[in-house]
Amino acid sequence: MKKILNIIALLLLSGAVLAESFIIKDIRVEGLQRISAGTVFNFLSVKVGDEMSEKDAKSIIRSLYKSKYFSDVGVGQEEGVLVINVIERPAVSSIEFVGNKDLDSKELLKSLQQIGFAEGQVFEQAMLERVELELERQYFSRGKYGVTIESSVTPLSRNRVAIRITMAEGVVATISSINIVGNTAFDEEELLTDFQSTTGNFLSFINKDNQYSRQKLSADLETLRSFYLNRGYVAFSVESTQVSITDDKKQMFITINISEGDRYKIKEVRLAGNLTVAEEELFGLVTIKKDAVFSRKEITKSTERLTNRLGNDGYAFANVNSVPNIDHDNKEVALTFFIDPGRRAYVRRINISGNSKTRDEVLRREFRQQEASWISTDKVEQSRARVQRLGYFEGVNVETIPVSGTSDQVDLDFNVTEMASGSLSAGMGFSQTDGLIFNANITQRNFLGSGKHIKFGFNNSSVNTVYSFGYTNPFATVDGISQGFNAFYRQTDADEANIASFSTDNWGGDISFGIPISENNRIRLSLGYENTNLNSYNKNIETYQEFVNREGSDFDTFTVSLGWSSDTRDSSVLPTRGTSQSLTGEVAIPGGSLQYYKIKYKHDWYTPITESLTFALEGNIGYADGYGDTSELPFFKNFYAGGIRSVRGFQSNTLGLKGDGQSLGGNLLVTGGAEVVFPIPFLKKTLKSVRLSVFTDVGNVYDVNEDFDAGLLRYSAGVGAIWISPFGAMTVSFAQPFNEQPDDVTESFQFSLGSTF
Repeated sequence: MKKILNIIALLLLSGAVLAESFIIKDIRVEGLQRISAGTVFNFLSVKVGDEMSEKDAKSIIRSLYKSKYFSDVGVGQEEGVLVINVIERPAVSSIEFVGNKDLDSKELLKSLQQIGFAEGQVFEQAMLERVELELERQYFSRGKYGVTIESSVTPLSRNRVAIRITMAEGVVATISSINIVGNTAFDEEELLTDFQSTTGNFLSFINKDNQYSRQKLSADLETLRSFYLNRGYVAFSVESTQVSITDDKKQMFITINISEGDRYKIKEVRLAGNLTVAEEELFGLVTIKKDAVFSRKEITKSTERLTNRLGNDGYAFANVNSVPNIDHDNKEVALTFFIDPGRRAYVRRINISGNSKTRDEVLRREFRQQEASWISTDKVEQSRARVQRLGYFEGVNVETIPVSGTSDQVDLDFNVTEMASGSLSAGMGFSQTDGLIFNANITQRNFLGSGKHIKFGFNNSSVNTVYSFGYTNPFATVDGISQGFNAFYRQTDADEANIASFSTDNWGGDISFGIPISENNRIRLSLGYENTNLNSYNKNIETYQEFVNREGSDFDTFTVSLGWSSDTRDSSVLPTRGTSQSLTGEVAIPGGSLQYYKIKYKHDWYTPITESLTFALEGNIGYADGYGDTSELPFFKNFYAGGIRSVRGFQSNTLGLKGDGQSLGGNLLVTGGAEVVFPIPFLKKTLKSVRLSVFTDVGNVYDVNEDFDAGLLRYSAGVGAIWISPFGAMTVSFAQPFNEQPDDVTESFQFSLGSTF
């Protein structure tokens, strides 16, 4: 109001002063401190030599006020000189926040700068008042209704001001009670189960679920609405919501008034529109059926399934709408799915970004969606999953982009986030099985971005000393046939691995081929040679002595391995869904010193429970025996169980039959487990490289003279963690065995750091 009065007064003054027009001989601006005269001239509508009128004076005053640089403006004339008198608004010298803990000062300054309230800008009291209101609103949205905000403006020299905003944040108002009024079909406790807002529990000081938030309450009301709509209550409504607060602004009381209405059933389900796919097939995708209880969740699910099916035939922009026809008298709903497939879309171009190391061809050979063909939602997702399973990328995102100017073309943009796929290292690690590990490795699973795998290394631990070299080309042919070879030299001291004492020197190698037989299935053929020299063994163990007496201590073994594998996991690193299976048979063929066979089957299954929880099942079965001239399996080829990679809670390799107080292993291996995997809780940003879990393990090994006996299985349960670090996987577990026996060696805490290659 004061500003308006000033303008009116100045306009009146200008009218009085400029009762008559005059020719401008010169222009003089008085009262400037920081602002240059040239800035003022930019807002003038007249210049020297022009005729100055009352109308021009009013225009000058309006323009200069609109510039917001001045708090007062006057216009006059002295002997033909246009005189403009101004009083500048002060400039903001500094902005200081005091007492703010919830709101970061730097972020606040950035936000204020965007609206023109910043250091160096002209100060406006009205703007400061708006800032105070916005800060108050921000605190209210965080549940702090007792906040007080006070501002002080301190004049400084050279027409500047220092602004100090003091905030007494107070405490977040906690929810004392949540009451639902009008519910008869369901108990209040059941309705509140999925609410984000709660009255609190012993963890509320961490997850803050008892702190009131308007946004959370809005989400809870939608959750409540979905609860009823998914159970047939079509006419459900939230009549009103009352939120009250105590005088001290610390406790909130929430009352939700609802009207449940009646429960409705589906009278009929119809399909309408342009059915480009057979009606019978489309009906098979509809999960909600006639006479079923109305469910918005099932309707949405059916809509998505229909849309995805049309997408597989190239209709990327298909539109499926469910239209209910509600019969309130009979409490029935006739449901019609209107299908508009739109035009069939072709993939014009597939673009790849983010792969600074990996060549495009490594990704493109995994694509099942091709350019210049109809788009298929299944093939696009299949392509994304195959690239993710390569293990070279932390994340793979796909976006479908319509091509401008056309209605039937799209581009696919694959954006990948690369991760370390190899290392050049010399260092050490530690595991409870191998002890202190010294290693020097050159490992690259994506050599020069080509997708080829190479490995050269030296590893030295109390159990093994290994020199190795390996090479694999996963796409030796355009059909995806892989080729590779390995060579190694290994010294083993079994006594250091909790196994009955023996030591061996081994050297050898193999060549292998992998052949894809379907989208997710491969077979692998390997031919190998191994020389084994049995340096020493525990002669007190009868089976060891008998084997050496019968077979000797130096062996040349030729092996043939045939394996099958299937992988539908969404990622090879910390998967959340899918299955990985492998069945491998290895035979030491005649012509060598030993004849034996080993069969192993491994099955891993993952399924999401929620967005952040994954349930996993694992099973391993192995069986081996001698044949031909070798009457039994060589004892240094036995299976072993126990440890962090087997049955946790039992010391590594210690399960099964004992000899001279040490583990002998066996020719039959049975292990398995169930696990719930989840990220670190209570973090605002999920760490993709870290996962926690709760688990239960089961397993044992059986000697050649033992039959499988479920009563001999060992059980354990506990908690674990895995971190995929730049130096390898770090695994930690704390497990409690259930049914340990006197000769079992238990070990609750187990870990492995700096895993060997």
